[in-house]
Amino acid sequence: MADTALVVLVSAIVLAGAGALALIAIALRRRRKRRQARGNPDPAGDYAQRVNWAPTSGKLNFSSFVYMDVDGDGTYGEADRPMAGVMVRLYDERGTFLAAVRSNAAGFANFPMSSRRRSAAIQRPGVYRFSVSVPPGWRASSANADQSVRLLEAPGSMVGLAGERLPKPVGLAPVRTVSGGTPAGTGATLSVMGKGRLLESRALPADAAFRLPLGVDADEIAIAGSGLDRRLSLSAYPVDLGLLAPGALAPDAALKAIGFDDVTPRGLCKVPSGYAGLDWRNLNAMSRDHTANSEGYVNGNVSGTYIAYTSSGHPAEFGRAAPFGFHSVMLTAAWLNSEGEVALVESWLGDDLIASDEIALSALAPVHYAPMLKAVTRVRISTRHHWQAVLDDLVVAL
Repeated sequence: MADTALVVLVSAIVLAGAGALALIAIALRRRRKRRQARGNPDPAGDYAQRVNWAPTSGKLNFSSFVYMDVDGDGTYGEADRPMAGVMVRLYDERGTFLAAVRSNAAGFANFPMSSRRRSAAIQRPGVYRFSVSVPPGWRASSANADQSVRLLEAPGSMVGLAGERLPKPVGLAPVRTVSGGTPAGTGATLSVMGKGRLLESRALPADAAFRLPLGVDADEIAIAGSGLDRRLSLSAYPVDLGLLAPGALAPDAALKAIGFDDVTPRGLCKVPSGYAGLDWRNLNAMSRDHTANSEGYVNGNVSGTYIAYTSSGHPAEFGRAAPFGFHSVMLTAAWLNSEGEVALVESWLGDDLIASDEIALSALAPVHYAPMLKAVTRVRISTRHHWQAVLDDLVVAL
C-alpha cells in the first residue's frame, strides 16, 4: 500500500509539473503575440533592405492550373474559365505518390513547398510529376494531363526551392453528346452541322431514348419530321433535348437570356418576383465564389459572375400568368459530393403538365437542357436527393 501511495504521489507531482509547464508555455506565447501586435517602436528598420537571404520557415504554393477549355483549342484564352474540383496528384522522380489536391475556385491545385517544413508536399530538389485526373467522359484538350517539372535549390528564395518552370495550364473539355427521347408513332431525322456544312445525319427511332456523340467541329443540330422540327446552336457542353414534342419554338423566335448578373450587387440575394418579367420561387442569385468549396457554383457559371440555385435544395419555380417560351437553361449540380444528382424539370401550360424530363447533373460542367417549348406558364425544378441545382443562361421568349 505504501508503494502504491508513493506512485500516486509521484504521478500527481509529475502531472502538476507538466500542467505548470503547459501554463508557462501558454503565457509565453501570449506575451510574444502581444509584443508582436504592438510592433517595433524604432522606425529605422521599417523599410530596410533584406541582408540575410536564408530561406524562411514559411511555405509557398507550387501550383497546377486547370481550366475549362470552352473553345476546345487546347490553349488557355479569354473564352476559357478556371475549373474547380479537379483532382491533381503529385509524384516524385521515383514515382512515389506524395499528395492529391483538388483545384480551387480559381483553378489552382496548390502543393505547399518548403525546404524547412516537414509538412510541405515538396521539400527537396528533384523532378516532380503533376498528374491531372481527367474525369470520365472528358478529354484533356491541351494534351498535357501529365507533366514533369524539375525543382532546384534556390538558397536566396523564400522557401529555398524554385522550379525551372511552372506546370503549363491543363485544359479539359467534356465529350459532347446530344440526348433526348421521341414520342410514339413518330419518325424524325437529326442532322449535325458545322460551319453551315452537314457533318452527319441520323434517323431517330420512334418511342425511344437516344444519345449520340457530337464531334468537336459540330456547332448546330437540326431535327426534322413528324412536327418535331427544331434547331439549336451548340455550346461547349452536352445537350439534353428532353422528350421531343411537336410545336417547338420557331428558329427565329425572339429569345432573351437571363444570366442573373443584375439581380443584386451583393454576393447573395433571393431572386425577386418581377425580375426579368417573371415570377420566381425558391431561387437565389449568388456570385460564383460566394460559397467556399462549391465546385458547381464555379463550374456552372457560364456567363458573367452570378448563377442561380434552388434554395436549400427545395423545389424552385419560375413563370407568369401569360404564356411564354421556355427555350433552354444550363443545369449543374452544386457540389461534387452530389455528382450524378438528377434534376426533374416539369413545365405547365395553365393546369396542364406539358413536359417532364429527368436530367443527370454534374458539378464539373453544365448540361444544356433545351426543351424549346413554345408556350408555358410555369416551370418547376427539383432534385431527386434534395441537393442544390445550379442554373445559368436561362433562355426564354417573352
